[in-house]
Amino acid sequence: MKRIFLIMSIVLVLVSCGRRSEPDGRIISVSIAPFRYFVDQISGGWFTVNVMVPPGSNPHIYEPVPEQITKLGKSVAYISDGYLGFEMAWLDRFYEMNRTMKKLSLSASIDPIISEEHHHDDGHSEGADPHYWVSPRCAASMALSVRDFLTGLDPEKGDLFNENYKKLLIKISELDSMASELSLHSGKKAFMIYHPNLAYLARDYGLEEITVEADGKEPSPSRLVELINRAKEDSIKVIMVQREYDTKNARAVADEAGARIVVIDPLSEDWYSSTAGIIKIIKESFE
Repeated sequence: MKRIFLIMSIVLVLVSCGRRSEPDGRIISVSIAPFRYFVDQISGGWFTVNVMVPPGSNPHIYEPVPEQITKLGKSVAYISDGYLGFEMAWLDRFYEMNRTMKKLSLSASIDPIISEEHHHDDGHSEGADPHYWVSPRCAASMALSVRDFLTGLDPEKGDLFNENYKKLLIKISELDSMASELSLHSGKKAFMIYHPNLAYLARDYGLEEITVEADGKEPSPSRLVELINRAKEDSIKVIMVQREYDTKNARAVADEAGARIVVIDPLSEDWYSSTAGIIKIIKESFE
């Protein structure tokens, strides 16, 4: 907590100085890198995007550095997830630092999955699963919200934003079609992943997500046995592990079940390629 207040004290000085030299006022801050993809695609690069949790960092416990918060102080808007542990700790402070920022929570555009599993070692409870951006169906709703939000920020660019939104919808529809094919595989509907990152993808496309981690904690020995047995029973060939997590426990299950570990990156700035890759991995594991 002391570190948080120290950072805030430093950056308040930096922000007050930095605002004078910011020429264009077209910075939008976002909580995570995938949201940058939506802003970039729809705005066509009109806005500069400041990502508060960089790729490869854990968005449940990350603490921003002064440079990020300096850019936050110059931002015209903030786009949040709404459920991330990072936001539970920082978002109110961000809004207090820059009271002129317009706000958009993308959680308002989706039907949340309420689960007791989203509690973390830092003591924060996220209330709902925050990982909705990985589902193409949720992404379509997110894209609409971002288009409307950007148009409100700069109405003169509304036609440009709408045209780019239509192009993005085509890409999202491609992934929706790919994901819809997953439910067509007879007998196989379950996949295994270390951290519960794909619950919305599972819900929206009739699949089952089996997670190694539970309540933000490493699995107990008895839980590992359960996972190994389940992996064997369902002939699970792949266990996905997110880039920012240790593979140790997932590898223990994989070795016993004859599965392989595949590292995925749902927090990539390239949302399309990342999501397409995850869908392809699940499809291949069903074959």
